[in-house]
Amino acid sequence: MKITDIQFGMLRVPLKTAFKTALRTVDTVEDIVVIVRTDTGQVGYGEAPATAVITGDTHGSIIEAIARFIKPRLIGQEIANLNHITHLIQTALERNTSAKAAVEIAVYDLFGQLYGAPLYKILGGGDPVITTDITISVDYIDKMVADSINAVERGFESLKIKVGKDIGLDIERVKAIYSAVEGRALLRLDANQGWTAKQAVFAMHNLEDAGVVLELLEQPVKAQDIDGLKYVTDRVHTPVMADESVFGPTEVIDLIKMRAADIINIKLMKTGGISNAVRIADIASLYGVECMIGCMLETSISVAAAVHLAVAKSQSITKVDLDGPSLCQFNPVEGGVIFNESEISITDAPGLGIQTIHGLELISV
Repeated sequence: MKITDIQFGMLRVPLKTAFKTALRTVDTVEDIVVIVRTDTGQVGYGEAPATAVITGDTHGSIIEAIARFIKPRLIGQEIANLNHITHLIQTALERNTSAKAAVEIAVYDLFGQLYGAPLYKILGGGDPVITTDITISVDYIDKMVADSINAVERGFESLKIKVGKDIGLDIERVKAIYSAVEGRALLRLDANQGWTAKQAVFAMHNLEDAGVVLELLEQPVKAQDIDGLKYVTDRVHTPVMADESVFGPTEVIDLIKMRAADIINIKLMKTGGISNAVRIADIASLYGVECMIGCMLETSISVAAAVHLAVAKSQSITKVDLDGPSLCQFNPVEGGVIFNESEISITDAPGLGIQTIHGLELISV
């Protein structure tokens, strides 16, 4: 099975409610879909969102990176030579992690198809059913409380609460949500780089002293402020998770050695795809550090790949934040991974198992 062409599409899916964080507000998922074609007629699918404020990738840069730098290297390559192909992708150009991830996902999809097995089995196997949390966007307190109660009533047992806009109001938001769902759901707090280190410690001491129990605090400080992240980790009881502060394996090693965080958040769009995500999960396992698997605003194409990875690396990936498809008004993908509110399950279809993508608009390059 040889790669013969790489094509592009645009996929637009409206969200059920606007996605609001300390960094941005989004009401529609608009992602680039990568279609890798082969001489056997089999097709692999990948996906990448434009997340300029986090990875630096835009729709235009994703297409340009793949079309000009990655695609020429891959035409004619045998899918069976997976390690060689991923090396070609990762060394094609610096950064551009979302573009690399989209192509890698499609290649891994084809690798599973080549050997007639779902991707998670190719990656090591596991129980093909996992449970995700759901995001509660930052908003007025009453709206966040109502959204949290609604999520619990839909069966979600873990809520990811977005904060980071106003330290005083953030504290009141969390207290109100905790009071409304205490005993029915775990709370994960995501400050999205919205606080300083001292603000984070102040907020967490306030919450901890008030009896609010949180499962974790995610990325309270700016991505580059590793010293600040360590400052918070050293001074609060709640486990601290690094997200934007770590993209690749070497950063993970440095962070672990510094003891700057307790948990690592793996996202395929940060790692540049599955190959580096596997490395990070294995590194974390060696050090006894837990990982979460997360996603950007993605549909069930790339999130499916993250699900397969989470299943195969469940010993180190102990927390799941793959609610992208649950936030969408509909699932444009038929086949493969089944997203049913908090429960996510994988079929026995080869690769990612994607059969059809509805509403895909092809892009000429």
